[in-house]
Amino acid sequence: MQKWVIRNPERGSVTPYALIFITVLMLFIGLVVDVGNKLRAGWEAVGVAEEAARAGAGEIDRAAAYLGHELVVDRSAALRAAQAHLSNSGHQGNVTISGPTSVRVTVTVTKETWLLSLVGLSTVSMTAHANADLVAGVEGPNR
Repeated sequence: MQKWVIRNPERGSVTPYALIFITVLMLFIGLVVDVGNKLRAGWEAVGVAEEAARAGAGEIDRAAAYLGHELVVDRSAALRAAQAHLSNSGHQGNVTISGPTSVRVTVTVTKETWLLSLVGLSTVSMTAHANADLVAGVEGPNR
């Protein structure tokens, strides 16, 4: 006796749609991760630049201060302090004295990519600039 088997013509038709959906989903997740890395690089660059600039601006010229002159930044100590902060944070940057009471720091932070590396973009980077000024005394609304 012969058995007749009726085959469902719709069998397996979901597989191509599932593959397309999974591929698109993975691309979306990869782009979200890579954009997040770019944002994190920017936030990190801003934070490191601001802290290094503050470290430099905190180095006053004590000899001038003791003589009663206007408070100014000790140029060499400010450069050393800002560069030390950069190296301790694991970053490299450019430190300049932008005035008698001001330190400017530029930092570039680079992060690796996940999905974009497949198309030849293996890293993303962000550059941040920060200025810090030496301010003496207490400032506020009740001057």
